[in-house]
Amino acid sequence: MESDAGQLPLSHKVWAWFEANRKQAILGATILVVVGVIIAFVLYRQNEQELAASEALSNVIVPQLTGAGGHSDTAEACLKVAAAYPKSATAARALLLAAGGLFVEGKYSEAKAQFDRLTREYHDSPYMGQALLGIAACQDAQGKTNEAMAAYKNLIDHHPAENVVSQARFALGCLYEAQKDPEKARNQFEEVARENPYGSLGSEAGMRLEELKMKYPKLWPAGPIPTNPVPYKIETK
Repeated sequence: MESDAGQLPLSHKVWAWFEANRKQAILGATILVVVGVIIAFVLYRQNEQELAASEALSNVIVPQLTGAGGHSDTAEACLKVAAAYPKSATAARALLLAAGGLFVEGKYSEAKAQFDRLTREYHDSPYMGQALLGIAACQDAQGKTNEAMAAYKNLIDHHPAENVVSQARFALGCLYEAQKDPEKARNQFEEVARENPYGSLGSEAGMRLEELKMKYPKLWPAGPIPTNPVPYKIETK
């Protein structure tokens, strides 16, 4: 008898198990259905919330683009959107816009507080790099040179894939130059020029390198200058 059971098709074995465990099987299937419905509802609500948040933020941004609103009004309205739709992707963007508006107004401490909040509450946000750059820029604007340099280095060293790293390098190079450390400034500007050979930032870095070369010729080896894999391109107007 046991040998016959062992030769039954798989479908028959499954049915036999179901018949022997009917209550457990029905309960398990019911639980799966309920869980599926809950997940679908949560995803629907999240999508609905995201759409509402995006619309609310658009209502804030459009007047700014048309010149109908001031930076103060925009920053405050963006913060309201972030508060109304917490943990949403749009809330992170709203915080970034609010911080940017406050920075433009010269309210660097308030701007930094919002950049800090974004990195703290939305550490997986695609705006993380911009927030870190904003933190460094706020410290830079406040004359907190050491803190700013540390913040720029943190972005460069620990978030190398962010698309704002070149901006951090350029700013760091400017600070090194201001501190009369031309070698470190040169290193940063060279990296920027290599990373952005055809962009305006790369062109600006190339001009800074030319200025450093005139001031500190000893930083460059005598004789022909080695060919750079990617030549600097200085844009002319």
